[in-house]
Amino acid sequence: MIKVFLNFLHYEKRYSSHTLISYQNDLNQLQSFLASNYPETPIEAANHAIIREWIISLSESGLREKTINRKLVTLRSLYKFLLKKGVVASNPVSKFTNLKTSKNLPQFIREQDLMDILDKNPEEDDFMEKRDILVMEMLYGTGIRLSELIELKESDIDLDQNSIKVLGKRNKERIIPIARPLAILIKNYIFMKNDAFSGNANAYLIVSNKGSKSYPMMIQRIVKKCLTATAIDKKSPHILRHTYATHLLERGADLNAVKDLLGHQSLAATQVYTHNSLGKIKKVFDQAHPKA
Repeated sequence: MIKVFLNFLHYEKRYSSHTLISYQNDLNQLQSFLASNYPETPIEAANHAIIREWIISLSESGLREKTINRKLVTLRSLYKFLLKKGVVASNPVSKFTNLKTSKNLPQFIREQDLMDILDKNPEEDDFMEKRDILVMEMLYGTGIRLSELIELKESDIDLDQNSIKVLGKRNKERIIPIARPLAILIKNYIFMKNDAFSGNANAYLIVSNKGSKSYPMMIQRIVKKCLTATAIDKKSPHILRHTYATHLLERGADLNAVKDLLGHQSLAATQVYTHNSLGKIKKVFDQAHPKA
């Protein structure tokens, strides 16, 4: 039945191959647990108590709550499918609630550390160095996501108004202002890009060494290389988005404005950055409040 279930997800639900592999791994793990502890119980016959025992064993093995909750999503989906097909009489995971997860605050780079990286002058005629710096400046200077940077075209950039047009999640469009130095950097880069590829440059802003559209691994490599000297754990493009939001709030930006700049649906998604800024807020309070 698992194969039938996975085929259903693939052909009818149109789940991605990545999600399907994840679901299959989760179900294989449960089957291994059943084979070791309840060899005569197929996955279709597993009850609430057995699955609870499996969840406890996962937790005791040190697996993160977020990962366990994802496995519960897989099981809910499986048993809902089996229930609909009449294979099971009830859903054994219907009464399970997700485990509480600890909220990790977004990491960000200290302002001076980032300035030290961005203020380095690349070789004047080195296109790849100029591009790499632009990648960093775009991610930090606009807070856009990795996917949004990759999809950004030259036609989305308004150098007269110093702004860029971004198509975000759920095809929601937003306009992001850019600083004049970044606008100048973009203008010089586009000129160099057209020169490097004899006027036949790709319409997308960021291109590969061969002039084709950029891709996630390429951007990730650039960011990791540029952030080598920093103490940050995860040297990823998303760190620059976190840093953008944190630095704006530390300098007094309105929370709602930052929400719109980031393309967040709700204010709750943006509020997590206020925790990172708490130290600065306390400092302002101590300096400004009469009773402090």
